[in-house]
Amino acid sequence: MHLHILGICGTFMGGIAAIARSAGHTVTGCDANVYPPMSDQLRALGIELIEGFDAGQADIGADVFVVGNVVARGKQPLIEAILDRGLPYTSGPQWLADHILHPSPASGRGAGGEGKWVLAVAGTHGKTTTASMLAWILEDANLNPGFLIGGVPQNFGISARLTDSPFFVIEADEYDTAFFDKRSKFVHYRPRTALLNNLEFDHADIFPDLAAIETQFHHLVRTVPGNGLIVANGREASLDRVLERGCWTPVERFGDAAGWTAGAPNADGGFDVFLDGAPQGRVNWPLIGEHNRLNALAAIAAARHAGVPAAAAIDALARFENVKRRMEVRGSVHGITVYDDFAHHPTAIATTVEGLRAKVGGARILAVLEPRSNTMKLGVMKAQLPDSLKDADQVYCYGANLGWDAAEALASLGDKAHTFDDLDALIDRLVADAHSGDHVLMMSNGGFGGIHAKLLEALQRQYG
Repeated sequence: MHLHILGICGTFMGGIAAIARSAGHTVTGCDANVYPPMSDQLRALGIELIEGFDAGQADIGADVFVVGNVVARGKQPLIEAILDRGLPYTSGPQWLADHILHPSPASGRGAGGEGKWVLAVAGTHGKTTTASMLAWILEDANLNPGFLIGGVPQNFGISARLTDSPFFVIEADEYDTAFFDKRSKFVHYRPRTALLNNLEFDHADIFPDLAAIETQFHHLVRTVPGNGLIVANGREASLDRVLERGCWTPVERFGDAAGWTAGAPNADGGFDVFLDGAPQGRVNWPLIGEHNRLNALAAIAAARHAGVPAAAAIDALARFENVKRRMEVRGSVHGITVYDDFAHHPTAIATTVEGLRAKVGGARILAVLEPRSNTMKLGVMKAQLPDSLKDADQVYCYGANLGWDAAEALASLGDKAHTFDDLDALIDRLVADAHSGDHVLMMSNGGFGGIHAKLLEALQRQYG
């Protein structure tokens, strides 16, 4: 089968491309911006890439066009040509479900084999990290899982792979599937193990309120079989409401008084794990923050459903290397440490800053934020930003292209808040303000204009 993938350079669609290529299919693709590292990774797999969405690509000879959710009606000539000519098209989640996760005998499924035991990790926060933990636990147990994750787990160095194992871990996103399918992506995956990490309001560009997202999670719950398992955060009233609407699957909870719980961490980040009050072992790792302890509990519970004893899962986490762009140290100059983190929702920002504070104690934290997600650009969460950044000593916000006034939104932080519309000016201010022993925490769900490398280079020029 020849797939031509529209929007191929996104992490999810790029993962689809890699998996399809591994399954023996011919893959080509296009995107508005074809650039490293994704372009290099895809070309190394023998995938031809085309910049732009010109209508001429309709003649590329594809058996099916796989349409990413970056594609919209009236904006890309290629999708108009596909529709006008009646050419076959599908979404990434639907193609994955039909040909890899749950293939029919007539699908020409290549390396897919029988249907997969899908372990789907859903939630507003922590999907990438928890899915990476879960994939690593299964790998450490010699179960050789396939996976598709919206980041790069450092234990693997890639975001997607296809194996002959029955187990497949997927980051199950609640964002909509495509311009022609407004269901959440995760309803296509039909997991046997569904992990519900948390649930808050997000994606204000497609959901009017939290209740609308809860409905999508309810649809996910409806797809989990009776012999499956739902692992749910016991602290989330929103998830309680989802399950109260109907649940036909056993549920294990984590994080509350019953089910899976974590003991207090020691100075190095290690903590004890309990199931219904009974000790299961001690996670010895350097990761910080309560959010990571909850992520670990969820991954341990989900892995146990796939046959990995809790003690083995706990032991595996000692060798977990986290995910790129999750409190990733990008470099240090003159005692100034620069971090990169994906946090882009006020809850995630607060959790990230709190975690770094726990790690560095009284040292100064310079928090640098790019409100880049669709929800943040709309200003829906701007009132929550000051509180999420309160543990930082200085706050720097890059406010270019926002539909709201960043300075006004952060005014309650007083003189520790600084806003910029020019990236170079922001970097100059950081160089002037940062001193030896400081920790500069960059937070964005995009590339942030390469600010990490630019700052490190500027600091190197300043201090030699």
